Amino acid sequence: MDYTDTELMMTAAARQLEDGDSVLVGIGVPNLACNLAKRTHAPDLQMVYESGTIDSNPDSLPLSIGDPVLAAGAASIESLMGGFSYYLQAGRIDVGFLGGAQIDRRGNINSTVIGDYDDPKVRLPGSGGACEIASNVERTLIITPHQRQRFPEEVDFITSPGYIEGGREAHGLRGGPEAVITDKAVMGFEDGEMVVESLHPGVTREAVQEATGWELQFGDDVSETEPPTAEELRLIREELDPDGVYL
Repeated sequence: MDYTDTELMMTAAARQLEDGDSVLVGIGVPNLACNLAKRTHAPDLQMVYESGTIDSNPDSLPLSIGDPVLAAGAASIESLMGGFSYYLQAGRIDVGFLGGAQIDRRGNINSTVIGDYDDPKVRLPGSGGACEIASNVERTLIITPHQRQRFPEEVDFITSPGYIEGGREAHGLRGGPEAVITDKAVMGFEDGEMVVESLHPGVTREAVQEATGWELQFGDDVSETEPPTAEELRLIREELDPDGVYL
């Protein structure tokens, strides 16, 4: 069955989630990935949104983190401050989804500026809650298109820390990046550096390397990413995003 790059990224991200995980969810592909996991292999997944809804079970597609559908059926509703303080900063969230304009070889994310901070080529939206998420969850999952400008050897500005110099524990940071899911590959981390674990169907090592700004490491047993199943595609297209809002 035919599928899009977005659908492949979504299913690959969903498979990173485990039953019983608590996940701080964003809107868009991360939201769809979480809901797909909940409808397949992780029925006890607990979705937490930045707006403060805890263990949400939306029955329709949310269009923002403040969409009322996230409140219906949630276990509880906190203020944004309460959600970050009592759940995220207290270490009660297992997984966080992030993206960014730049991701480097050590999983540092830049969503602040391109170029020099004081005289940037582009000024970006900034951290929002991203730095807090990257610093406090046990596993960070990064979803992004695989383009050379997005994958420099070093980011221009560290908005959200990955495996930074001196080690995360020395800086009081929990967890760390676990996987980077792109439209070309799935990458993990070994000794704090990004390593290709699987290539998407039809994608070569050369294509991934060409889209990366440093000499990328490949694991000893690089596999082919499992494509979406017919049932996963049905759920995505008919139940999760039938109007194609994010697809």
